[in-house]
Amino acid sequence: RARHGPAYPGGSAPCTAKHMLGDIRIAQHVYIACGYTDMRKSIDGLAAMVQQQFQTDPFQPALFLFCGRRCDRIKALLWEGDGFLLMYKRLENGRFQWPRNESELRPITWQQFRWLMEGLQIEQKKLIKPAEKGSVC
Repeated sequence: RARHGPAYPGGSAPCTAKHMLGDIRIAQHVYIACGYTDMRKSIDGLAAMVQQQFQTDPFQPALFLFCGRRCDRIKALLWEGDGFLLMYKRLENGRFQWPRNESELRPITWQQFRWLMEGLQIEQKKLIKPAEKGSVC
């Protein structure tokens, strides 16, 4: 029987199949569309936005994130090789800390993606940096 790996990239595949529906671990990059997105857009509208407005290939193995004015819901677009997957998340309490100052497609790390999903800003002010090896005492 197959074991399930972690919920984020870097883990083992959950089964022997190529991938499961909605398994975002196939994405090699994560991009956030800064500013406001019309949340009425569906797959074709969001893919066209990625291609035309941001001059980026929507068919690459990347997760594209979009947010509307209310900041309580996001859409994610992912090409799975045989079709697009559109994911939608609506918060019942709280808002996403979405960057609004720019109108660009910005790459973010998986750590920044996790912060965003936890309600934090993608740019953390304080971060403990890894220590360098040194002498004791």
